[in-house]
Amino acid sequence: MNEEAGAAAGRAAILRASRDEDVAAITAIYGFHVLTGTASFETEAPDVAEMGRRRAELIGRGYPHLVAEDAAGIAGYAYAGPYRARPAYRETVENSIYLRQDAMGRGLGRRLLDALIEACTEKGFRQMVAVVGDSGNLPSIRLHERAGFRLVGVLRSVGYKHGRWLDTVLLQRALGASDTEPPPLR
Repeated sequence: MNEEAGAAAGRAAILRASRDEDVAAITAIYGFHVLTGTASFETEAPDVAEMGRRRAELIGRGYPHLVAEDAAGIAGYAYAGPYRARPAYRETVENSIYLRQDAMGRGLGRRLLDALIEACTEKGFRQMVAVVGDSGNLPSIRLHERAGFRLVGVLRSVGYKHGRWLDTVLLQRALGASDTEPPPLR
């Protein structure tokens, strides 16, 4: 597929809230990234039951969990979750985006990220943090920067995977009213 056709396919994908029946495809997408890449610092791919449990917990706590669906099925997914567990962090979310291998470079990551930002803003969250695995993951870093995130730090050599030390890159984006007023009561 040439670049233009790939971009058209990316625009044709439908974005929607994930459903229970999407979990197997989500598990396969994530498993590929766990086993072959450095975006996730997990070293063993979780099974369908574990991925379903994680998804249900996030949704149950009011966080958005989205998928992009194309003619071949689930092409990618994105979700927000708590940035940290302590109560003072409750207005800040951390985002995650993973794409099926053949869906990369088609604009789906940006569409998912934009939809996730919108969903988190509508839910009243005030900050979104991206924790990008591997400072060499320039596509993810650039994706976040194009969506209004700014680089706020790099943690050097904090993970070891695939025989090498890995950094994490921290990017941050304000949402909604950000820090201009107190948060709503939750």
